[in-house]
Amino acid sequence: MRSKQLLNCLILFCYNTYCFGQDISLYKQFNGRYDYTAIGNTLNLVENGTDDPCEILTSSSASLNLNSNQNIIAAYLYWAGSGPGDFEIKVNDIDIIAERKFSNIFSNNDSELAFFAAFTDVTSIFLENGSGEYNISDLDVSEEIPSYCPTGTNFAGWAIVIIFKDNNLPLNQLNVYDGLQSVPDMLSIKLDNLNVLDNEGSKIGFIAWEGDASLAVSEQLTINGKVIGNPPLNPPNNAFNGTNSFTGSSNLYNMDIDVYNLQNNISIGDSSAIIELTSGQDLVIINNIITVLNNQLPDAKITLDSYTLECDDRGIEITYTVFNTNSTDILPANTPIALYANSVLVGQSYTLNNIPIDGSESNTITILIPESVEDDFILTLSVDDTGVNSGIVTELNEENNTENTYIELLIVPPPEVLQTNVACDEGFDTAYFNLEEILESLPLNSETYSFYTSLEDLKNNENEIFNTNNYSNITSPQTIFVKVENDYCYTVYSFDIIVENCPPFIPEGFSPNSDGLNDWFNIQGLYDIFEKHKLKIFNRNGVLIFEGNNTTPWEGRSNKGLNNVGNLMPVGTYYYILDLNDPNYKDIVGWVYINY
Repeated sequence: MRSKQLLNCLILFCYNTYCFGQDISLYKQFNGRYDYTAIGNTLNLVENGTDDPCEILTSSSASLNLNSNQNIIAAYLYWAGSGPGDFEIKVNDIDIIAERKFSNIFSNNDSELAFFAAFTDVTSIFLENGSGEYNISDLDVSEEIPSYCPTGTNFAGWAIVIIFKDNNLPLNQLNVYDGLQSVPDMLSIKLDNLNVLDNEGSKIGFIAWEGDASLAVSEQLTINGKVIGNPPLNPPNNAFNGTNSFTGSSNLYNMDIDVYNLQNNISIGDSSAIIELTSGQDLVIINNIITVLNNQLPDAKITLDSYTLECDDRGIEITYTVFNTNSTDILPANTPIALYANSVLVGQSYTLNNIPIDGSESNTITILIPESVEDDFILTLSVDDTGVNSGIVTELNEENNTENTYIELLIVPPPEVLQTNVACDEGFDTAYFNLEEILESLPLNSETYSFYTSLEDLKNNENEIFNTNNYSNITSPQTIFVKVENDYCYTVYSFDIIVENCPPFIPEGFSPNSDGLNDWFNIQGLYDIFEKHKLKIFNRNGVLIFEGNNTTPWEGRSNKGLNNVGNLMPVGTYYYILDLNDPNYKDIVGWVYINY
């Protein structure tokens, strides 16, 4: 199916005759016993620049032949051609739509020519079909050919990179880079993310478009400043010449699937490589680069599996897993692990066992978040970290050792203070309080609450108050703490209970006749409440006949005077002065009547 789209090209860098498209960069990395092969074919019937008519096909085929021990891991389809683009094609009659698109503009004699490339992951198709014939169809750029033919830049083709695992291979690091960059005159590409431990057997492969075998004007391919070639298929002065290194074919008109030995062109310890391509005339468009390096290293990663928070506790139980996936060597035991809260080191651990390739190990650790760290923070788990943001294990990738998680502790805010509750002293600075009634004014969202005499007891769930309807204070004032449970933790309220001396009730008479009823001057709310009070009783002549206090109530007898000491007083009216010895009260003066 043909689907043209208007070209929207971001011009990154321009020479006088050409503008580069998307920079070549790392797309995928594989670490293990991996290698790759590539198949593909051109849609051109002949090489550009011949006397044959400008005709182009819409389909072509190629065969994949894998050994029985080579298991497909991934398959990536690239296709390209002249014009703004055909991004809907078929593989073995299966509809394919481009997942990623690339574009490039060629400027020549004040005219601009567009070129395109596309990518789709076709792993599922290759896993289902394996080795065999693969046909690409409905790749149609025929309408564009008339305007491209005079310039010798009419082409279309496709290539599929197949990455496979073979247990007989050494442990390799395989990097897939792609983009769309081109020459003339000179192109420089930097390949990052390399980790060269052993350069033996290392190689580099290219998928390139529009290279012509008959054009070799100042054409040269260098890696790290060294000219490379693969003669006779790819001579050093004509690297991109319509060939396939995997099949030995030289009739891939206007496209290349080439592989070169890197062993003498890259050094142990290198983390990048510089590829330079020069061409004085031939237009060459680089779409894909693959490097294969023998590389035996672990690759530690860590994930936070779960964490457990306790209410009003700065301790956290952490469960984590350390992985050694996408690696080429074991991750050794005792690989250090560090945990940070907002970059503050809060815990350390280490792996317990050697973790094999593609293996993992889980563990649990309890950490304590210091008060200096806010209640909400970023928890960072970092593997291969000694606690100073540096490690001891050389890895394939040193940039994937951490995982960050936002955590908010279940810290209870300070108690909300409620209104003070006051009750009258019922003796010796004690009173009885209904604690339940004090909470009735609160809009509580929970029916689960409990009372405590200290905040520490509340936090520890110790010494709960159970007689809440008739609680007798211990001190005055005394603070009561209330824990109200909620979905995630609890809320704390506090209130003071205070005992105060209420005005006493003074009777107007009594009968000290020893009948057990009203036998003494019973001033209610006085004794054991106003403990330092003084009571003076006078007869109607103003003579002091009795002095009492908290331990000496008046029972109708005199304890003052010359003649009536200890005797019962006769019927009559007597006068009193009650000094409560309380700064909140004045002396109370009144009368009381004795009768028998």
